[in-house]
Amino acid sequence: MGTSQSREDRITDSESEEDYEEEEEEEEEEQYDDASGDHQNTHSSSSASSSDAHRSLDDIDVKLKSLKLKYNSTQQQKNLNLKNPVKLYLHVGGNTPKAKWVISDKLTSYRFIKTSKINADDDEDGDESDGSGFWVLKVGSKVRARVSTEMQLKLFGDQRRVDFVDKAVWALKFLTDEEYRNFVTQFQNCLFENVYGLEASEENKVKVYGKEFIGWVKPEVADDSMWEDAEDHSVDLTPVKGSQELMEEFEEAANGGVQSLALGALDNSFLVNDLGVQVYRNFNRGIHGKGICVKFDGGNFSSGGNMSNSTPKKALLMRAETNMMLMSPANEGKPNATGLKQVDIESGKIVTEWKFEKDGTDITIRDITNDTKGSQLDPSESTFLGLDDNRLCQWDMRDRKGMVQKIATSDSPVLHWTQGHQFSRGTNFQCFASTGDGSIVVGSLDGKIRLYSKTSMRQAKTAFPGLGSPITHVDVTYDGKWVLGTTDTYLILICTLFTDKDGKTKTGFGGRMGNKIPAPRLLKLTPLDSHLAGNNNKFHGGHFSWVTENGKQERHLVATVGKFSMIWDFQQVKNSTHECYRNQHGLKSCYCYKIVLKDESIVESRFMHDKFAISDSPEAPLVVATPMKVSSISLSGKR
Repeated sequence: MGTSQSREDRITDSESEEDYEEEEEEEEEEQYDDASGDHQNTHSSSSASSSDAHRSLDDIDVKLKSLKLKYNSTQQQKNLNLKNPVKLYLHVGGNTPKAKWVISDKLTSYRFIKTSKINADDDEDGDESDGSGFWVLKVGSKVRARVSTEMQLKLFGDQRRVDFVDKAVWALKFLTDEEYRNFVTQFQNCLFENVYGLEASEENKVKVYGKEFIGWVKPEVADDSMWEDAEDHSVDLTPVKGSQELMEEFEEAANGGVQSLALGALDNSFLVNDLGVQVYRNFNRGIHGKGICVKFDGGNFSSGGNMSNSTPKKALLMRAETNMMLMSPANEGKPNATGLKQVDIESGKIVTEWKFEKDGTDITIRDITNDTKGSQLDPSESTFLGLDDNRLCQWDMRDRKGMVQKIATSDSPVLHWTQGHQFSRGTNFQCFASTGDGSIVVGSLDGKIRLYSKTSMRQAKTAFPGLGSPITHVDVTYDGKWVLGTTDTYLILICTLFTDKDGKTKTGFGGRMGNKIPAPRLLKLTPLDSHLAGNNNKFHGGHFSWVTENGKQERHLVATVGKFSMIWDFQQVKNSTHECYRNQHGLKSCYCYKIVLKDESIVESRFMHDKFAISDSPEAPLVVATPMKVSSISLSGKR
């Protein structure tokens, strides 16, 4: 555990060129030895006359100069003849103390090639006449990568350098500022075309993003003032000290097969695994097992028995955390479900199995969530939200007359569709979350993020265009001012604040944001950490820390990739003068995070409720669940 520390921040000539310089020094020594030998021979064979001596010294001087000039002129000529010259570096040693940059190619060239085959030979490269194919970056004979966010390109403007991932971690250093800027522009244009299938012209950028969101593709023209205005300085906000470290408080076996984590804000939290539900006690230092694991057995939970249906992938606490909704996929490989189980936690029994139905027709739902950020604490809560690919709705466990259904006399109880909308066109909804007042944010397959007010699910008040990558998870702050979208390769943080025509500050949940929309910020892994996380590991489950009261401010953000849980300081990310943002080109990207490293892939990481934060800690404990274990991590460096 610790911060993201690697020797990738700066490439120093003394470090990266060490081997190269040693070789060069040996060559130069040989050259000077030869010259010295010539000097001695010439001097010994020369006459005693001063004119011969001067002539011999002149000859030596000319020879020495010719040796140096010959090398320089050859190198200079090579530079002049080489198109797009760069120096290529390779990072070796991973995150060990011996990690360093080494020169892979003293001088090579790069080019962007449009092709239909990622592994095509050079003679197959070239522009596709029919406009098909995709752009790849080719650097010498060692790098050939499809231009995408998976490269995790990181820019170092002050060093005229870019780092990226392609089966290893590479860096390019450019000879001039102009060449560096040209590369960045070409890369971004190729990325735009690979994502949207359109040439990166001004017209097409407006077509994709809209005039209101042009700041997303041209951050330099975006209005960033809202980021500063939105920085909260609440009296309850505990400043994060530089000395704060991550510290593991508890780690326990989780009986294997953990599928989901349901954190409670009251006494208990829960892990759902292949056997049933494990119960944990909430403490200020994290969660600790109560030794209770009630198992699936037909319609009940008991101390024994076998699982009757597929393991639930989603768990939702309701009714002051005395009830839990468990949703299992109807088909393997897809999250959509045809119904769910309602569990009474106190008795350990499944109360009923609900069906999703509208107008007498069975339908599916891919995700469920509470009506508001804090509604799971409401003992009378009988409604919750549902989402499917083209459907957003609210379900009610009471009948149309407002009375609780008599489950015992109902053969197949059906949830009542209280409000919602079925969209005729392909919205491809993927995930959603609710604010403290019941407004809803929805993430889509095409990268769009829509904001719905608490009064209408039919039409979004604001629709952010996204950056082309599918949104796999979404979260929102209690006050609705900030939205966090998760993609496979980065997190996108969006400020929803705007000033209306009357000069009032509102969020995009309550009105259309107009044309002064702040550019988003990206939270990314460094290329080295991305490589260490593994080829197939992707970001998932980006969350804010958890508050359920007005006036309270979320302090951190957390997401998971492979065996890493990454923690960002929220206030630091919002700070426009943060050092991460210096010398960047394009959208501001933050790489300052702490890493929690586990020995197996992480299922979910979530901060406990704000009430469990203690006085010497800037945050409530972080709970990290893997298939076999559950850990509680404190951000405090003190006991």
